[in-house]
Amino acid sequence: MKKYAVIDLGTNTFHLLIATPNDQGGWVERSRERIYVKLAEEGIDRIGDAAFDRALAALERFRQELDANEILPNAVRAYGTAALRTARNGQAFLDEAFVRTGLQIELIDGQREAQLIFKGVRQAVPFPDNRVLVMDIGGGSVEMVLALGDTILWQQSFPVGVALLFQYFHHSDPITEKEIAAVEHHLDNTLAELWQALELHSVPTLVGAAGAFDTIDHLLLDPASKHPLYGRVTVAAFENLCNQILQTTLAEREQMKNLAPERRSMIVVGFILIRHIIRRGNMREILTSVYSMKDGMLAEMI
Repeated sequence: MKKYAVIDLGTNTFHLLIATPNDQGGWVERSRERIYVKLAEEGIDRIGDAAFDRALAALERFRQELDANEILPNAVRAYGTAALRTARNGQAFLDEAFVRTGLQIELIDGQREAQLIFKGVRQAVPFPDNRVLVMDIGGGSVEMVLALGDTILWQQSFPVGVALLFQYFHHSDPITEKEIAAVEHHLDNTLAELWQALELHSVPTLVGAAGAFDTIDHLLLDPASKHPLYGRVTVAAFENLCNQILQTTLAEREQMKNLAPERRSMIVVGFILIRHIIRRGNMREILTSVYSMKDGMLAEMI
């Protein structure tokens, strides 16, 4: 049976997903790999030398996995997102990646990213009857999709990813109230189009895709009892968790066994972002999705 592979080159993390189709129009996962590359560790304008090398090494590792699974070239898609869109040396990276791995990486804009995220989330989460806001927090950008069932009512990409918020605002350990207020003020200004959309449409439910929402899952939900593809969290439970995380130092977060190492530094600003949107949108529940953009890519292929 033919195998398909998708590669998601995010600002913080590169993902590889390999799967085969099933008879129901979905797929059976054969391999899933995640490598934390931190493309924006020196800023979003240029990929630093160390990050450049880490990212190439990650793609070489993915190339080995593709070859081991005998994936045909026409069954592979690789998409680059925010950091590669904005970095001055983003094209140089794409060129070098092609020379070393033969991977043809397509740069996509935030609108296309949002569409793929929505397609991925729809494979995992049973939406309620009301409107939902689908949200995917990346390192360089955050994609938002306001939807009712399968109908997209509004979508947008915003440059408020956690790598940027961390770089601009999180300088103290633990973060200070002044820094939290600065993040929220920045969000008030930068997310003006989102606030307008939320004024037009009542949205009780936030659906979060991967990233920081994985952390919410791991810290609040019992893996033995939750659904393997999605979770449900009350706003009150998240608010309590957020308040706890905002008071911790990095050293304290490093001792939290259910908090992935790559999330420990930037999860604070990620939680501030989620909390601010929940509060301004008067949302009542949070659904968390295991699937995100790479799964939307795969759904399109299959």
